[in-house]
Amino acid sequence: MARYTDPVCRICRREGLKLFLKGSRCYTKKCAFERRSTPPGMNTMRRRKVSEFGIQLREKQKVRKSYSVLEKQFRNYFEKAEQRKGMTGENLLRMLEMRLDNVVFRMGLASSRAQARQLVGHGHFAVNGKPTNIPSFATKVGDRIEVRETRRGREIFKIVAETIKSAQIPEWVSIDARQLSGTVLAEPAREQMPPEFNEQLVVEFYSR
Repeated sequence: MARYTDPVCRICRREGLKLFLKGSRCYTKKCAFERRSTPPGMNTMRRRKVSEFGIQLREKQKVRKSYSVLEKQFRNYFEKAEQRKGMTGENLLRMLEMRLDNVVFRMGLASSRAQARQLVGHGHFAVNGKPTNIPSFATKVGDRIEVRETRRGREIFKIVAETIKSAQIPEWVSIDARQLSGTVLAEPAREQMPPEFNEQLVVEFYSR
């Protein structure tokens, strides 16, 4: 399973925006973006005009890396979004939000998408009672996601049981903190998806 293995704090600095890729660490003083928000690399203080293409590229990269999706996979999502009814940009974000690893993160069962991806990949979760270890699994309305009963006694889920009480859960999912499970109530509307993304720039990038 291919994945990004370089330091993720560089991504936030490159995009000039805190993307909360390291979960709870991003809320502390240890956050690399808080300590040094300039782009990584040499000669980063030099100002230069960014082209229209550059703006579109950076937005595409920001969305792609926020959801930990590789380039080819992201392009496939875009092509599928084009084929659906409605606005392509919103369809793209909605498909990314409905990924199993993101739903686990949204339910508060993991502190970050990276952690959710790892937990799903290790087979800790079941969808509608069936063990599933594919982070990109496309969930549907009505799906029930739960920590498998045999895994609930592990230390990481004992921590989750405490932190989930203060987690901000979006309205399109529900959560049962005692059972460490949740249900997808609806597909997220645009106002329920990250406001910092400009999906129209992504559409323009692929429409060149």
